Amino acid sequence: MEKTLYIVRGIPGSGKSTFAKSLAGTHFETDEFFMVDGEYKFDPTKLKEAHRWCQDSVNTAMILNHTAGLNNCIVVSNTFTQEWEMEPYIQMAKTYDYKVFTVIVENRHGGVNTHGVPEDKLQVMRDRFEFKL
Repeated sequence: MEKTLYIVRGIPGSGKSTFAKSLAGTHFETDEFFMVDGEYKFDPTKLKEAHRWCQDSVNTAMILNHTAGLNNCIVVSNTFTQEWEMEPYIQMAKTYDYKVFTVIVENRHGGVNTHGVPEDKLQVMRDRFEFKL
């Protein structure tokens, strides 16, 4: 069975998590790092650590899949507004022979930003969003 990595991208409130969870795969996202007793507690001082945790989690899943063949589909959802933010995942995929698909989720359904990201920050994310066709 072919190994697949889905990288799900979009700004807060676009529906990344909902879409990612609908895919048949092991799902990871940086927001999970900030979940404490079922409650989201964002700490901007730990953002770099959170991204490292997400990358390490995906890497571990790929190692386990490579050696034991547990689940051939991995999904990672984060904002990924710039190309360089996806690069660690793309490199892991190359290392473990995963086919990579990137999916941009747009907020066409009127979704709400459940993490309370201010509108001015959302606009910064929109303005810097990079994509390749």
